[in-house]
Amino acid sequence: MTLFLLVVFVKIARIQYLEGDKYRDISENRTIRKDTIYYNRGNVVSARGSLLATSMSKYDIRMDVVTVSDDVFEKNIHALSESMAAMFGKPIQYYKTYFRRARRTKNRYLLIARNLGYMDYLKVKSFPIFRLGLYKGGFITEQRTVREHPIGKIAERTIGYDDYRGEVGIEGAYTEYLEGSVGWRMKQKIAKNQWKPINDNNEVEPKDGSDVITTIDINVQDIAHHALLEQLEKFEADHGCVIVMETKTGNIKAIANLGRTSKGKFYEKRNYAVWESHEPGSTFKVASLLVALEDKVVDTSTVVDTEKGRIYIHRKKVEDSHRGGYGKISAGRVIEVSSNVGIVKLIQKHYKQNPQKFVDAINEIGFGSKLGLEIKGEGAPYIPSPKDKKRWNGISLEWMAWGYGISLTPLQTLTFYNAIANDGVMVKPKFVSELRTEGKIDKVFETEVLNPKIASMETVKKLRRVLEKVVEQGTATNIYTPNFSMAGKTGTAKKFIPVTKDEHGELHGGYYSSKHYTASFAGFFPADAPKYSCIVVVHNPDKKKGYYGATVAAPVFKKIAQKMYASAPIKTQVENSAPEVMDLEEDMEAYYALLNDEVKTIPDVRGMSGMDAISVLENLGMKVEFEGVGRVKRQSIRKGTRIKKGTTIVLKLS
Repeated sequence: MTLFLLVVFVKIARIQYLEGDKYRDISENRTIRKDTIYYNRGNVVSARGSLLATSMSKYDIRMDVVTVSDDVFEKNIHALSESMAAMFGKPIQYYKTYFRRARRTKNRYLLIARNLGYMDYLKVKSFPIFRLGLYKGGFITEQRTVREHPIGKIAERTIGYDDYRGEVGIEGAYTEYLEGSVGWRMKQKIAKNQWKPINDNNEVEPKDGSDVITTIDINVQDIAHHALLEQLEKFEADHGCVIVMETKTGNIKAIANLGRTSKGKFYEKRNYAVWESHEPGSTFKVASLLVALEDKVVDTSTVVDTEKGRIYIHRKKVEDSHRGGYGKISAGRVIEVSSNVGIVKLIQKHYKQNPQKFVDAINEIGFGSKLGLEIKGEGAPYIPSPKDKKRWNGISLEWMAWGYGISLTPLQTLTFYNAIANDGVMVKPKFVSELRTEGKIDKVFETEVLNPKIASMETVKKLRRVLEKVVEQGTATNIYTPNFSMAGKTGTAKKFIPVTKDEHGELHGGYYSSKHYTASFAGFFPADAPKYSCIVVVHNPDKKKGYYGATVAAPVFKKIAQKMYASAPIKTQVENSAPEVMDLEEDMEAYYALLNDEVKTIPDVRGMSGMDAISVLENLGMKVEFEGVGRVKRQSIRKGTRIKKGTTIVLKLS
C-alpha cells in the first residue's frame, strides 16, 4: 500500500508540475475558445444618400438563469415577465412559468429572442434583471450581421452581392473595399455543448468596411422599374431592361432588368443591360448613317429610291415594314421611317467595293470593344470584318447596315446614343461616384472619356435633328408631346434561332424567326439640350399584342421622361390646363397647372395620381398623409380652403 501510494504521489507531482501546462492547454482548448466576430460590410449608397445595400446587426438573446441570485430573481420575475409580454405578445404567466422552469432545470443558455434589430436589442437589454448584465443578470448577447437591400428587389442585380453565388454587380466589383476586419470574443463551454461569452465586452472589436457611393437615383430607379414592369406584363414579354444615363457625366441614374418566371411574374434574373449581347436591329441604322455622313458620301438630303419596299441581295430579302415602300425619300427620312431598304442601298452603294472602310469606321466610333466596366460580366460586342473569311459573306455589309449580323449590349448601344446627345463626346458609363471611409472621401471617380469625337459637330447636329424628327413625324409619333421634346430611334429585330439538335439527332433552327422579336428604343431628352439618355429593350413580346419598337419600347421611354420632368418641372415648357386627368399626359398638364407660386388656397387634387398630388401639396408647404395607391378619390381639406403651412391633409387613393 505504501508503494502504491508513493506511485500515486509521484504521478500527481508529474502531472501537476512537469506536464501541468500541457493538460491545462488541453482542458482550456476543450472548454474555452476564441469566437470570431465578423465586421459589418460597408454600405452601398445611392446618389442621394439612400441605402441600397447594408449590413444589419441581428441579435440572439439568451439568459444564464443560474447566475441570477434568488433575491434578484424573486423580486424581479414579475416585472421581467411583464416586459417580455408587452414586447413579444405572449401572456405574463407564460413567461413566469418559462423562467421558473429554466431555473429548476438550471438552464444556463435559455433562449429569449432571435433575430432582433439593434433598437429591439437595446430595449430587451434594459428589462429588469437583464439590465444587471452578464454576471448578475445572466444577460447573454450573440451578434451577427446580415446583408440587406432596403429597397427590396429593385436593381438587385446591379447592386449585386458577394457570397456563395459569386461576385456580382457593384458589391462584387468593390468587395475588397467593402470588407473590413474581424474581431473576436472568448467563450466558455457549458452544458449541452453550448458556449457562453466569458466577458461583457469583445476582446477585439471588429472594424467595419468602407462605403461605396453609387450614381443611382432612387426616384429615377423606381420610375424606370415600374414603367418597364408595366409594359412587360402588358405584352407578356420574356424579359427586358431599361437604362437611364446622365448625358455629360455618364452617371447611370437607373438600371432595371426584369425576367419572366414560369408563373408569369417578373424579377431581376440577370443584368441584361450589361450582359446580354444581341442584334440591335434598327437602332444601329443611326451608326450606319453617321459613317456615311462623316465620309461625306451622303447628306441627310441625299435621295434614295426605296422602290416598293422590297429588294433581294444574293436571294436574301430586305423588306420595309410599310407595305409598298416609301418610294424616293431623303437619307434623313430613311431614319425617320426606319426604311431597311433605304439604309441598305445607301451603304451598299458607297461601301460595297471597300467594306473594310465601313467596318473600320464603326470600330473607330467605339463599337468594336467592351466599355471596360468595373461590374463583371459585360457582354462582348461583335462587329464582323472582311478579314474574317469564315464569317464574312456576300450580304454581311448590307446586313450590318440595318443592325443584323452584329451584336451589342443595351449599354453599349446607349453609350453611342449618349455620345450623340453629348456633342459627339463618348463617355464611359459610371455606376460609382465615390468611395468613403467613416464619412471621409477616399476616392472620387471622374468622368472618363472613351472617344473625344465620334464625329464632327456638323454630323452630330444633323443626327440629333433626324432623331428628333423620328418622334415628331417618324416611327415614334405615338410618344410625341408638345410639352417637352424627345429624340430617339425605334428598333424592331427578328430573333435568330440558332441550330440545335433534338433527341432524335435532327437539326433545327438556323433562321430568323417571324414569331420572336426584340423591340427597342434608344434616345435622349430634352432634344434641344439633352440632359439624359435612355434605352429600353424588350425581348419576345407577344406578337399578337404588339412587337414593334414604337409600340412596345417607346412608351416606356416616354413614361420615364415624363415622370422625371414631373419631379423637377420646368414651367416654361408647359401650358396650364384643368386638373381633370384621364391619362399620363393629362396628369402632367394638371401637375404643372397646380404648381404655381401664387396659389394661396387648397387645390382640388381629386383624379390626380397620388405621386403628383403629394408633390403639389408638399410644394405648397403642407404635410401629406395618404391611404391606398393609385389616383386621389378624396381629400380631407376642401378645395378653396386657405393654405396654412404645416397643416396635414389626408388623401384617400383608389
